[in-house]
Amino acid sequence: MVSFTVAGAALLAVLAASSASASDQPAPDCALQTLGVGEGQTLTHYRGKVVYLDFWASWCGPCRMSFPFMNGLARDYAARGLVVLAVNLDAHRKDAEAFLVRHPAAFGVALGDNQACARSFRVGAMPTSFVIDRTGAVRAVHAGFRPGGSAAVRSEIERLLAEGSGA
Repeated sequence: MVSFTVAGAALLAVLAASSASASDQPAPDCALQTLGVGEGQTLTHYRGKVVYLDFWASWCGPCRMSFPFMNGLARDYAARGLVVLAVNLDAHRKDAEAFLVRHPAAFGVALGDNQACARSFRVGAMPTSFVIDRTGAVRAVHAGFRPGGSAAVRSEIERLLAEGSGA
């Protein structure tokens, strides 16, 4: 399980409050074991694409609500250059696999030991999502999941997709 610190939670709260202008800092380049892709896939592999990176765990109630939302993002925006990637933080892979049976994912899912990646992103809440632009910069951070906030997230993604398309 990720160790949550008061300082990390405070930083995340500040970033989440500023959402759309989160930081424009480069996203850490984590190596992930993504189902269907293989081991050692890093985030730089997705440069040139907009990435919705979500950290989740099977015990997280709001994560159950976020999976249908992420399925919709993948369905609606993949052809325009969006990659949805969910990074699991469960201590036991079997817990994540059982969750995925109940809440199927139509997007990339990273299972395995992802704690170092979560620490590098300073994840302090479940779920936490990062919207990363085509250059690899974090442009928005969303701590928790609220269905009422999905229109704002879609707007952020559409804006970033348009930035790189010449639209």
